[in-house]
Amino acid sequence: MTDAADLTAPRRRRTGGRAGHSARAGHEVIDQMPWRVPLNTDRPTEPLPPEGVQAIHDGAMRVLSEIGIEFLNDEALGHLRDAGCKIEGQTARFDRQFVEEMVAKAPPSFTLTPRNLARQITIGEGHIVFGNVSSPPNAWDLVRGKRPGDMETYREFIKLTQYFNCMHFAGGYPVEPIDVHASVRHLDCLYDKLTLTDKVVHAYSLGPERVEDVMEMVRIAGGLSHAEFDATPRMYTNINSVSPLKHDWPMLDGAMRLARRGQPVVVTPFTLAGAMAPVTLSGAVMLSVAEALAAIALLQWIAPGCPVAIGTFTSNVDMKSGAPAFGTPEYIRATQMTGQMARFYRLPLRSSGVCAANVPDAQAMWETMNSLWAAVQSGTNMVYHAAGWLEGGLIASPEKFVMDCEVLQQFQRYFEPQILGTSEVDLAIDTIAEVGPGGHFFGCQHTQDRYQDAFYGPFLSDWRNYEAWQLAGSVGTTERAHGIYKRIIAEFEPPPMDAGTQDELTDFVARRKREGGAPTDF
Repeated sequence: MTDAADLTAPRRRRTGGRAGHSARAGHEVIDQMPWRVPLNTDRPTEPLPPEGVQAIHDGAMRVLSEIGIEFLNDEALGHLRDAGCKIEGQTARFDRQFVEEMVAKAPPSFTLTPRNLARQITIGEGHIVFGNVSSPPNAWDLVRGKRPGDMETYREFIKLTQYFNCMHFAGGYPVEPIDVHASVRHLDCLYDKLTLTDKVVHAYSLGPERVEDVMEMVRIAGGLSHAEFDATPRMYTNINSVSPLKHDWPMLDGAMRLARRGQPVVVTPFTLAGAMAPVTLSGAVMLSVAEALAAIALLQWIAPGCPVAIGTFTSNVDMKSGAPAFGTPEYIRATQMTGQMARFYRLPLRSSGVCAANVPDAQAMWETMNSLWAAVQSGTNMVYHAAGWLEGGLIASPEKFVMDCEVLQQFQRYFEPQILGTSEVDLAIDTIAEVGPGGHFFGCQHTQDRYQDAFYGPFLSDWRNYEAWQLAGSVGTTERAHGIYKRIIAEFEPPPMDAGTQDELTDFVARRKREGGAPTDF
């Protein structure tokens, strides 16, 4: 397979919202939209009637009170015992009133402030933010094919995350760099994330050392005192339950550590209908809600008012192979249903931009588009894996990343209020009279004054006719995306960081490596 890097000198097209382009700094490989945090003003899709929402809530309360949730963490069990929950072995059963009281303490929104204050994002209040693919063990690109993740590839994805303005936060590792030992991997990964990006970052809840190291590195990178770090959300963690009906030790440990310091926790059960959850959507969503509320109640007991979000990762499996399926009709409905439940509890919602396709092809894009529309329709506030996800989360692809960012920009344009204007100028009645029957609007002044900003202009899509496209080399979407990705990496410049701050961060990493980093059994 030949390198496609030279095949795609991307045509510079106008992009909706050109007025904001002056906010961009330095040379750009593509003409992209400026940084913004979209506000979703659409009325959410609500497939459940009010009695359906109540039924799922009642069912979740029954699961928590009658069946219970296993907490494989003695500290968490101790807190729940103190709260009056019934503890038998490692199973906690919750009183309905206690859960409802604790969940009500959680704020309906929160703001995350990274080291660059201009990259601050709000989770909730109708906002929708997008983050990079997180946690695949493998990478795939057009030249090298599928391969295990490594540090060089990890850095490439971090650079893409920083470069694209439609990426609002740097979630988990875009690909797992297995060439760095697990004991110190978090140190190298967060150092690169904090120096190659200036956006909100994430900590994996995979043991006390990793969580504490990341919080300290975020504090150092922000030039913050310990009190300043604790005073406002600066980073976050995402924890997953072990469906069905279980929360494990490291996830709970990390969540409790962040909650005590005022840092947000996103609780995302992974309930695949037909495998780790009932085959019925209402049953799968109900189980997911129960597992999430159990952890949220725990965190609110420990740190009342600490910022949390409820996450949905409810989809179905292929009943022929058992493989996870994403972007399906069932995934869309489950996400919409969970959105109704999140609003019922007044909690921010996290969902994902996911697919089951193995390469960045048509299937990859229609499944991802289904997932993203589900996010919009459900009122999702935080979209994980919005760029670069393949093979049900086992592959990260830079071409898919670029292709997804084209789609995310289109969603951002979709949300811009100016395209819905209904003023006298927008209605253009005088212009219609001027053009008259059988005329055209290309040359009229109303069009001339607005044509540059009137419509979304892509950086990746090719709108030429077939003959023009063929004369230009018949370059497909994936090849064009590959060329853009290669140019971004070649021309990337990291965001500025104070030299003293970077030295302190470097020294911290070096010291923690000398101390052994995080313990492992290998």
